[in-house]
Amino acid sequence: MSDLAGEYDLIVIGTGPGGEGAAMQAVKHGKSVAVIEREPAVGGSCTHRGTIPSKALRYAIFQMTQVNNNVLFREHGITANFMVPDLRRRAKSVIEAQVKMRTAFYDRNDIPIVRGQATFLDAHTVEAVEADGSRSILRGKYVVIATGARPYRPPGIDFSHPRIFDSDTILNVDLHFKSVSVFGAGVIGCEYASMFRNLEIKVNLINNRDRLLEFLDEEIVDALSYHLRERGIIIRHREEFDRIEALSDGVVLHLKSGKQLKTDIMLWAAGRTGNTDGLGLDQAGIEPDKRGNITVNEHLQTNVPHIYAAGDVIGPPALASAAYNQGRYAANEILKGLGCGDECSLPPSLDIPAGIYTSPEISSLGKTERELTESKVPYEVGHAHFKSIARAQITGQTVGMLKLLFHRETLEILGIHCFGANASEIIHIGQAIMSQPAPHNSLLYFINTTFNYPTMAEAYRVAALNGYNRLF
Repeated sequence: MSDLAGEYDLIVIGTGPGGEGAAMQAVKHGKSVAVIEREPAVGGSCTHRGTIPSKALRYAIFQMTQVNNNVLFREHGITANFMVPDLRRRAKSVIEAQVKMRTAFYDRNDIPIVRGQATFLDAHTVEAVEADGSRSILRGKYVVIATGARPYRPPGIDFSHPRIFDSDTILNVDLHFKSVSVFGAGVIGCEYASMFRNLEIKVNLINNRDRLLEFLDEEIVDALSYHLRERGIIIRHREEFDRIEALSDGVVLHLKSGKQLKTDIMLWAAGRTGNTDGLGLDQAGIEPDKRGNITVNEHLQTNVPHIYAAGDVIGPPALASAAYNQGRYAANEILKGLGCGDECSLPPSLDIPAGIYTSPEISSLGKTERELTESKVPYEVGHAHFKSIARAQITGQTVGMLKLLFHRETLEILGIHCFGANASEIIHIGQAIMSQPAPHNSLLYFINTTFNYPTMAEAYRVAALNGYNRLF
């Protein structure tokens, strides 16, 4: 028996970053909002299986390597040697803190969390079915689908085997493995390959393309490839998957080139699938693509005008930061339809920096050199190599660089690319200037601004002067 749980201005399906962003934006403007979540706790894949646990694991590994690389500790015989199972406790505590905080957001704003699998009954009506069979029906003037994505699992691979993993299950590994093959050299594959190698695990990184992370600036990708190889990761480009032979003591990955790679475990990190199965999208008049992703327009609107989608369920860039802003953006569009008008805040930016948590980190925003060259934009480049930055010398994290791309005539900042420790933090200084209207988005800001010394922020002044001097 189903009960009408209520009628709302907005129904949000999913409580990951995209769903949270949409719900909070709408409720802050006085609209009635309900969210549907099928998992026991809010937060989505980002909190429970993706961003938060993987980055917590990465930081735990970083702390361990810091101890092992400390000369004073080594002199006293102090070392830290852990494997993935030992390091999971840190991730668990972070997840619990995130769930508690995010649940409080909904409670504080009087947003009901309706539990169960969401299914459209029609374009305005959604039913939530819990595991015990209890049902609730919600009607909404608008709907935001923010159900996220999961790892793509091709047929023919037995993911129930104790030595075969995807990015959702790798954090549950209970084996003390010493070697791994990572198939798929996208963001997830490169991040995990880097983490495993920092644990002194032997890594094969298999890429079916010509280069790693082809969407990034080529100079940054070349630097990443060099440092991964220098750490001992074997990168194999232009390889295609044939089959997997699962054994009791390991996994043999057969490639179409004829290569056979035997390792203790295998991580499949090739592609994602939108979580749209079971949603009954056909009842709402929406058809996902073959990977389960929902097609939206530039306003994040589906082909059904009052239904929007945000986050990983719409495909790339599939970043938690992007999902949150997409959710807010979709809610902003909905607020216009609900008569908010000029009372609405300015729409959030969809110009999202990429943050890739390899070792060292990568972060990127704006155009690459290839894109500017193909568009025949007259640009120049400014570099700051971290080995020349005092703060990096002090901390010993001298690997990396900051790269600024700017217009030769107007000096407008066109692209920012950073490789090295804390790149995902450093990028935001440049982002703030790059987002300003002309003429304030200029290289001259970095030249004329005084930066604290010694700081990593000083790299902007060094890079700006380096580029400016190329003009004469």
